[in-house]
Amino acid sequence: MRIAIISDIHDNLVNLKKCLAWCRKEEIKTILCCGDVTNSETLAYLSDNFSGIIYLIRGNMEIYDEAEVKNYKNIKYLGRYGRVELADKKIGICHEPAFIDKVLGLEECGLVFYGHTHQPWTEAISNVKIYNPGTLGGVFSKATFAYWDVSKAEPELKILENI
Repeated sequence: MRIAIISDIHDNLVNLKKCLAWCRKEEIKTILCCGDVTNSETLAYLSDNFSGIIYLIRGNMEIYDEAEVKNYKNIKYLGRYGRVELADKKIGICHEPAFIDKVLGLEECGLVFYGHTHQPWTEAISNVKIYNPGTLGGVFSKATFAYWDVSKAEPELKILENI
């Protein structure tokens, strides 16, 4: 299973379009979105242009109505933070790093993805790997996202301008 991890789109449809085209080419079937999609149009674009499943976390800058998310059959909405199990991997997801402890308190996780800081980052807390894919919107730093083939140990960072 191969997964794209995105965060902090901030309505940059040009970058989202390029990322989703890469996902189609690479046959990605799952996206973890760590929040800050921002408006209704970007939410609709994300759903309409990705045929797989999107696990979505609410960021601190969202201006879409949470009730809208129910209109999209391919979006699994997790609220402010959550946990999913994919390919026998227990994965926590949140937007702000302040929620990492809450994610770890839900149930066991092998790794946690978060956003908010717009800076790609990797660290470990106890035996849990923590990853930030950076900002797909390219706000305050280069546009980045993460790609993870779950048969490999580590996700890899993708710089949008290099794909």
